[in-house]
Amino acid sequence: MPRRPFIMWPAPVLRTPAAEVEAITDDIRGLWGEMVEAMDAMPGVGLAAPQLGVSLQLAVVDASDKRGEAVRMANPIILHASAQLRAHEEASPNLPGVSAVLERPRAVTVRFLNEAGEQEERDFVGLWATSVQHQIDHLNGKMYFDNLSRTKRAMLVKKARKLNR
Repeated sequence: MPRRPFIMWPAPVLRTPAAEVEAITDDIRGLWGEMVEAMDAMPGVGLAAPQLGVSLQLAVVDASDKRGEAVRMANPIILHASAQLRAHEEASPNLPGVSAVLERPRAVTVRFLNEAGEQEERDFVGLWATSVQHQIDHLNGKMYFDNLSRTKRAMLVKKARKLNR
């Protein structure tokens, strides 16, 4: 089965907060599987459902060295973020060809529904934490470049449009 394509910015699904997931079903698990495949094909360290055109609060993250350790999350919420920041270059397949260095909290504690449909709280550190925050932004209708100054954001979007003509 062909996988869903990445939705190109500025599609409305990328700018609209995603709907909460009511229950973890086989369809949700199947979508998570598709998301992991798309993330690995990028290759990337995370993916949110809206990036594939599905407006549900679903995300996958795998910042492991060997891959195959994806954390599947529904309705993720950050409960705590560290004061210490970490800089990382972020990008998105929804606006290809550009990236920006952002500073985000180095560690976060996140509550989410896991694959079994149970509430789980987990601490994420380093690249894992950066990716989780990036995906939660997507679920809230934000792109990583929304965290930049207006001038830097405008320059990045202009460069992306030029590259993707």
